[in-house]
Amino acid sequence: MARLQEIRQKLDDLADPRRAAVHQRFFRTGPGEYGEGDRFLGIRVPLLRTLAREFRDLSLPETTKLLSSPIHEERFLALLIMVLKYRAGDENERETLYRLYLDSTRYINNWDLVDTTAEHIVGDYLRERDRSALRKLAVSTSLWERRIAILATFHYIKRGSFDETLAIAEALLEDPEDLIHKAVGWMLREIGKRDRKVEEEFLRRHYKVMPRTMLRYAIEKFPEPLRQRYLKGKV
Repeated sequence: MARLQEIRQKLDDLADPRRAAVHQRFFRTGPGEYGEGDRFLGIRVPLLRTLAREFRDLSLPETTKLLSSPIHEERFLALLIMVLKYRAGDENERETLYRLYLDSTRYINNWDLVDTTAEHIVGDYLRERDRSALRKLAVSTSLWERRIAILATFHYIKRGSFDETLAIAEALLEDPEDLIHKAVGWMLREIGKRDRKVEEEFLRRHYKVMPRTMLRYAIEKFPEPLRQRYLKGKV
């Protein structure tokens, strides 16, 4: 585990207590909040990406151990390393990383961890496979698994395929969590950037019942008159 010790020493050297205090608040780590108990070192993401490239050859057991850390940046770094390994891996290695990702969702427990990685591992792995795993994630009791479900579909949106996103968005219309409302609205907006007609067909069916935050995110880039009509329920 010498490499793991080397990583942790480098992370400690980069730690910024002032930034860590800001992150503790920003990522809602207080009692009863979605990130309750998470611990931060205060390291900027570009530095973590640099470390991921440096340690991309970290063994899978060490990567797994890093992923189970109570320190947010250690988990983030482990996930970045997994993405790099996945991109460079063969089919067997990619399946192993996909399985590890889904077996480790209790550690992928904040929005930045999900948003940076779900499309690149889960989305990519399921692109040419049965995607029923996404539907199971979408009805999970875990907020983070539900967010993984919708964010994984960003992989397909970027390739002009929207059906999976729309199906999961529909399944999440009544979700109680604001972080899911934001994620679904964001993905709908991304569809609209590529095909406004497809997004609006979905919105016309659901905008009167979808959570307000979800709607606001979805129509953020619409021309202001059209945006106001959606907000006023007059489309």
